[in-house]
Parts: sequence; C-alpha cells; structure tokens
Amino acid sequence: MATNLAEIFSEFKELKNIDRATMMSVFEDVFRGLLLKKYGTDTNFDIIINIDKGNFEIWRNREVVENEEMTDENLQIRLSDAQLIDEDYEVGEEVTDEVKLESFGRRMILSLRQNLTSRILELEKDNVYSKYSDRIGEIVVGEVYQVWKKEILVIDDEGNELIMPKSEQIATDYFRKGDTLRAVVIKVEMRNNTPQIVLSRTSPVFLERLFELEVPEIFDGLITIKKIVRIPGERAKIAVESYDERVDPVGACVGMKGSRIHGIVRELRNENIDVINYTSNIQLYIIRALSPAKVSSITIHERDKKAEVYLKPDQVSLAIGKSGLNIKLASQLTGYEIDVYRDIGDRDEEDVDIEEFADEIENWVIDELKAIGCDTAKSVLELSVEDLVKRTDLEEETIQEVRRILTEEFE
Repeated sequence: MATNLAEIFSEFKELKNIDRATMMSVFEDVFRGLLLKKYGTDTNFDIIINIDKGNFEIWRNREVVENEEMTDENLQIRLSDAQLIDEDYEVGEEVTDEVKLESFGRRMILSLRQNLTSRILELEKDNVYSKYSDRIGEIVVGEVYQVWKKEILVIDDEGNELIMPKSEQIATDYFRKGDTLRAVVIKVEMRNNTPQIVLSRTSPVFLERLFELEVPEIFDGLITIKKIVRIPGERAKIAVESYDERVDPVGACVGMKGSRIHGIVRELRNENIDVINYTSNIQLYIIRALSPAKVSSITIHERDKKAEVYLKPDQVSLAIGKSGLNIKLASQLTGYEIDVYRDIGDRDEEDVDIEEFADEIENWVIDELKAIGCDTAKSVLELSVEDLVKRTDLEEETIQEVRRILTEEFE
C-alpha cells in the first residue's frame, strides 16, 4: 500500500502546470475524508505532506483527562496512558501522537488510493481543458498517433490527445502514424467529463496564423489581415492592409521571389493563394478580388450588394476560374454577388443573346454556358468543342448540337 501511494505521489509530482498549493490541498482533502470516516471528525488532526519526498504524516492532538472522566477516545486521552508516553504529562495538557496508515485497515486504504487517483485524473482533465481553452486560434504541433476513417488522433508534446475530424482536413491531406502535423485549435469542449480538443487545417484562422509565422510585419502589427476566404486545398484569397506607407503589404506577404508564401503553399498542399491589397473603394476592391482577370468596367448596386463586371472575352474564363472558384471567392471576400459579362463594346452588333435560343436549347444547358461567361451565340462559337467540354459539364454531343443551332443563326 505504501508503494502504491508513493506511485500516486510520483504521478502527482509529474503533473505540469499544477501549482504546489493545489497539490497539497487535494491530498489534504482526501486524507481528511479518510479521518472523518474513521473518527467522525478531523478537527484535531494535523496532516504533514511532503510532495517532493512522496510521503506524509498524520498527527492526532488529544487532551489529557482523568481516567474516569474520558468520554471520547479520539479527542481525549487518559492521564495514565499519557504518562506512558511521557511521565511529565498533566491533566489539561495536549498530547500529540502519530497515526500510522496501517491503523486504517486495508479497505479504507484502498478507498484512499482510489480517491487520490480519481482526483488526479480530474485535475489532469481540468488542466488540459483550461490550457487549450486559452489556446483556441493557436497553431499546435503534434504527432499522428492513430488514423481512422472519420478522424485523426494527434498527441502533443505533453501526451495530451487531440482530434482532427475528416471535415477539418484538406482533401489532399495524407497522414500516417508517426507523422508530424500542424493545425489550429478551433474548439475545446467537455464530453462525458473528458476534454475534447478539435484541430483544423481547413479553417481560415489556420491560414492567418501561418501568415503570422512567415511574415514578421503581420506578427508585429505593421500589416493587418482584413479578411481571408478559402476553399481548402484549392484556392484562397487574403486581403491585407498596411498603415505604414513605406510597407508594401502584398510584397511583404509574398516575399522575395515568393520565398515567404511558398512555405505556406506547401503546408496547404499547393493551395493557390491570392494576396490582395485591401481598399475601402468597393469598385477597386472587387477588381482586385477578381485577379488575375482584368476588368473593363464595373457597375455596383449598393442596395442589393451586387456587382456587374464586364470583361474582354479572353478575360471571362480567368475571372470565373476553374470550377468557378475565383469568382466564388471574390464574392465571399468582398461581400458582393458578382455577375460577369462580356464587354459590350466588343460585342458584334449581329450577335444574339443565348437566352434567345431557349426554345431550341434546354435551360440547364444555357445555364452551363452562361456559368463560363458564354452569354451570346458568338461567345460560344469562338470556343472550340474541346474547350467547352473542359469548362462545362456538358457532353460533346450536346455541345455539337448547340453549335449547330447557333451556327444556323448566322447562315
């Protein structure tokens, strides 16, 4: 039993971030609970605990009374018994003697050990919960301990268990047991009295923290990140602003020959990152957000939070981007619904709006073509069949039929 208790002391001693006063308090509470069970009171006991050495002492204080006047063996001691300890004791004095652990009996000692173990586990859980509650939004580094279908179990440098669900992993992430992983803490909660720390690599906060690590000007506050939007593993847009005219926010974030941003791109599995100079001029902001496309003109509808953007024919596909990602992120970044149109100035007077063919071409096919910026007959005919197959979800036969219908219009 003594060995078992020594092990518990040792466990307690190894707990980090738990102060000595808390340790002492827990041990004393458990020992006093034991005394209450055995003696009905703990008020006349002194408990001395030595955390470092892993031992303790329990001393009982009792008043010396005449032999025939003793009523409570726990609080009082007969004069004859006291004089066996020291013959100089007199009635009214206090006798202090040590209570040995063995005197409690095996069952009570087992109960003591269980209570101590339980309190240690509670403290560990509370400590982990408190520690990570303060670290929400911070990047942590851990080792992949177990990979399951729906989540990954990660162990930090103190042996705490962290969880990263599949939904918080980049689609192209691939981890094996033993790999080192970086992620941001997004949520900490208690489940069944156990802290659950949830990590994420898809959160915009993760990208923000990576920029803080790579770009000293952001960490120092010279450059401010205004907003981040991303489709994890595919593309991201980040708007930055500098209050110091001498600092180029975009240049500082990208670094010499892309030195700073390359590390972030690699960490995010080659996610394409556009860094944009923030401005309160909404027209200019939308134009920058649609980069790398070059906008010819733009019309803003403030009330509806909509923007009509006109581009040269060769810029339309750039503005929309692969699978529509560029325009989608630009809308999220600016807060405006963006509609892209071919520049009217370049439109042939004889050209016909594709909506005019609704009686011959199904609406869903027209919507597919408009989604890639082909809103007129000639804009469709200017693209090859191969290009249209790549950019839309339409079958080659469907495209051939559409081109036939549109071609007849100009014959």
